[in-house]
Amino acid sequence: MKSIIFTGGGSAGHVTPNLALIARLKEHGWRIEYIGSADGIEKSIIENAGIRFHAISSGKLRRYFDLKNFKDPFKVMKGVWDAYRLIRKLKPDAVFSKGGFVSVPVVMAGWLNRVPVLIHESDMTPGLANKLSIPFASRICVTFPETISHLSGKRTECTGLPIRDEMLRGSAIKGLHLCEFHKQKPVLLVMGGSLGSKVINEAVRGSLKRLLERFQIVHLCGKGHLDPELAGVRGYRQFEFVTTELPDLLAMADVVVSRSGSTSIFEFLSLRKPMLLVPLSRNASRGDQILNAESFRAQGFSEVLEEERMTPETLAEELFRLYDHREAYIERMKAHSNQDSITRIIGLIEQSAG
Repeated sequence: MKSIIFTGGGSAGHVTPNLALIARLKEHGWRIEYIGSADGIEKSIIENAGIRFHAISSGKLRRYFDLKNFKDPFKVMKGVWDAYRLIRKLKPDAVFSKGGFVSVPVVMAGWLNRVPVLIHESDMTPGLANKLSIPFASRICVTFPETISHLSGKRTECTGLPIRDEMLRGSAIKGLHLCEFHKQKPVLLVMGGSLGSKVINEAVRGSLKRLLERFQIVHLCGKGHLDPELAGVRGYRQFEFVTTELPDLLAMADVVVSRSGSTSIFEFLSLRKPMLLVPLSRNASRGDQILNAESFRAQGFSEVLEEERMTPETLAEELFRLYDHREAYIERMKAHSNQDSITRIIGLIEQSAG
């Protein structure tokens, strides 16, 4: 039986694409193990999926000054040792990394154990963790064709992003029933990322009366961001977050407002959902979401509303314009080459492990 170790964490976007690959590899008879951090979001996601999880020491990789930067390198070094011993014990045929700071020690440990290491970069430009991991990788998979220009060598291949099969099997009827909505008015889905977005939440609630004239609204506002005063508003449902219900909510949605993390926007693309993207600003990120959003706008899949321009008024105006022209966005998304990313990546895994 072939075996593989997956790693990746820090955010759901560094974990859920792994689940898409894991499901298919299980069908092929592979033994699956996962290495992550003890206190990261990946632990609960992976354990809930019934996959054996191994925790290692990890330190955060920061681009700014922080006193923790002086001690975290030692945590990373311990993480390399932890991962090295695990890999030596488990003897996998391959290691697959989806990124995030916890992945760096695992990638290095895989290389030290002479195990083929594959990494996947979701965003247009490599994040810091993947930049550190690239020298140790046998193969590099990327989502955007433009990313290849930032890398060199024959190790790199544009595979697209693995999308979980369950995301494509949602039920609009179940979504409507969950939200107590009806079919006579279109549905707007608002997502602010796994932690929520204050700027999106405030703009939606500030324009709620106007938006409700055109849409029924389901609002994923993030943990601790529910507004109890809006609990009884007809046509508006708010959740802190959802898990198994997300495919059903997406299936019923006619348009989406979202951050522009690559995992989410490629799921919207696969489902042909016109989207208004609100990328994290450069002040709050390295700018990867801005590049993702601009790529989708250039291809005609989305519109973009920068945080600096976001008000209740601009949000409503952009959404009304997006919905009025939704068919054009859907047609462009239908014309997009929706390659089978899962099959392509698994082919590379099997080739490397062989």
